[in-house]
Amino acid sequence: MIDFPVVDKAVAAIAPGFRAISILVDANGAAKGKLDPEILQSACDFVVSGGPQWAKAHMASWAEAYSRFGAKPSRTPCSAQALRKRVEKDGRIPSINPVVDLYNAVSLRFAIPVGGENFDAYVGKPRLSVADGTEAFDTVMNGEAIVEHPAQGEVIWRDDLGVTCRRWNWRQGTRTRLDRVGGRMWFILESLETMPQEELDEAGHMLAGGLRQLAPGCDIYRHWVAAGQPTTRNTS
Repeated sequence: MIDFPVVDKAVAAIAPGFRAISILVDANGAAKGKLDPEILQSACDFVVSGGPQWAKAHMASWAEAYSRFGAKPSRTPCSAQALRKRVEKDGRIPSINPVVDLYNAVSLRFAIPVGGENFDAYVGKPRLSVADGTEAFDTVMNGEAIVEHPAQGEVIWRDDLGVTCRRWNWRQGTRTRLDRVGGRMWFILESLETMPQEELDEAGHMLAGGLRQLAPGCDIYRHWVAAGQPTTRNTS
């Protein structure tokens, strides 16, 4: 039984309606597949057409949650809102690589923050917690590798070594960044109470289906996560 990610009680107090799906993929020994080349643009077109219907309410919930831990959502929005703003402005977002294109497509189609991580780079379990301000965050500024520190009270994803994503799901770090299909990959699809639970489930199915296309024969372990509860429900 996979017992991660861990959601600290302090985060549950900030967003008691937090629910997520955690997907761990073992692609060691998997074949090399191919993603539907239209998946990302199709998701962009869906956003331009106004979908999904719960998007505005869900983005508003994330903005409220960000405000509760002192972030300014207009300046540092959640990852799903940032993607949607780019699509609403330009009608598309550029392709990055197949695995990033896949989880961006899921994020856009379901108005949900989706993170993808190189799990082989993790030290210990992924944990959603509140920062004390001393944690290290590896990132890049002006082309140079630097180490930042989160603000005290900021919601972060972290492992035993430091921060893997700042301001909940705003910016991923470089140490655990996922840039290829292979090895062990970990994904987290994060929702709040204004997203229908059945749609969260569908988002998980879309991501898992795309991963099976990209890495035929991979093993996928899928679990529900809820604020204040252990990660124990296997839905693979």
